[in-house]
Amino acid sequence: MGVNYFTEDQIKQLRMNPYVKNVSEKAITYTEEFKEVFLTMYNQGMSPSAILRELQFDVSTLGESRISNLSNRIRKQSIRAEGFEDSRKDNAGRPSNKELSTEEIIQRKNDEIEYLKQKVEFLSDLRRLEREAMWKESKLRKKKNSR
Repeated sequence: MGVNYFTEDQIKQLRMNPYVKNVSEKAITYTEEFKEVFLTMYNQGMSPSAILRELQFDVSTLGESRISNLSNRIRKQSIRAEGFEDSRKDNAGRPSNKELSTEEIIQRKNDEIEYLKQKVEFLSDLRRLEREAMWKESKLRKKKNSR
């Protein structure tokens, strides 16, 4: 096997990580949650390798080039209109020519609304946690400066 391929043991190990959506001998697909957490930690000043270690990844398994590419890809995805959402599923294959019934349209829209509600809730929780972390950090700085 080539240098950039994963062994069966490495694939099994990666599959056990909750932040891995899919893994093959050549590539890893990460969850949207992972990408959001990664970006948050990166913006707080952590290095990509430290973030991956914190999130239970074996950095030696991934290798330097994968880690560098992952970091660049996540930062680029964060500024896209669709964000971290996997755009491959929407653009795969031939578009459907099937006419949808009113009930199917309503069901799809309801599913989309539910998904967006969950996303908003997650992001608001994330913002709240970031504010709490910043508040605690500033409180610790004030204690250190007052000594």
